[in-house]
Amino acid sequence: MNVAAKLGAFGLALGVVFAGAYGVGALAGPAAERGPESHEAAGADHGGGSEAASAPGGLAVSADGYTLRLAGAAPAAGTPGELSFQVLDGHGTAVTRFQTNHEKQLHLIVVRRDLTGFAHLHPVMSPDGTWRIPATLPAAGDWRLFADFLPEGRDRPVILGLDVPVRGDYRPRPLPAPATTATVDGYTVTVDGHLAAGRTSRLTLSVARHGVPVTDLQPYLGAYGHLVALRVGDLAYLHVHPQETEKAGPEITFDVEVPTAGGYRLFLDFQHGGMVRTASFTSEAS
Repeated sequence: MNVAAKLGAFGLALGVVFAGAYGVGALAGPAAERGPESHEAAGADHGGGSEAASAPGGLAVSADGYTLRLAGAAPAAGTPGELSFQVLDGHGTAVTRFQTNHEKQLHLIVVRRDLTGFAHLHPVMSPDGTWRIPATLPAAGDWRLFADFLPEGRDRPVILGLDVPVRGDYRPRPLPAPATTATVDGYTVTVDGHLAAGRTSRLTLSVARHGVPVTDLQPYLGAYGHLVALRVGDLAYLHVHPQETEKAGPEITFDVEVPTAGGYRLFLDFQHGGMVRTASFTSEAS
């Protein structure tokens, strides 16, 4: 599948600054989480289909013989700093050999526990197996790190999750209400379709700028669009991918399987004009 998917960052400054998904948008009709093993497991073959959702991904710090370990403390809220971590094997040794998956050896998803901040990052690994990236976390509270990677010798990626407490004045924000449109930087994303728990449903997301359909979306990590869904409550992780298409917009179609009923937060990444933007949605699955 050459049209893959990846999710986006919410701001840059000093390497990477996480801007919140505060009030960016909401979606009616759910989405969900999938596959304990990665966005590959979540989206089966990364293209238009997903498997039965047995065990959600990203819920455990250890899975499939690998463990995610923080290598340094997270910076205080609003303070420039660094995120660093290692992936350990079953013997407690840092893993240093990874396969390239969607143009990167590791994808780091960072989301605030109240689902009001989100970023998709690509840290750099040092020879000892420590991954690092400059980062400024804008708000206090618990942030969830999802490491999405494909170890050497495996044919399916692994997704591990780890909570990182960020010091500061923690003020949780309410989850935005469900809606069928989201806006970001003058772009409007409209969702057509509804998700049903326990079966594959089709979502079509259309991108417009100032009311004009966008027909020249640019590939980002090999795809015209990337969709991630996190289940409200436990942040079970789902990464799905669009159906393969030669069209560069305005429509991006995903087949998504929602494992359970309940609330989900969706994040769509798309690239236009050389910049990746993220539209955020809240959804209810039934």
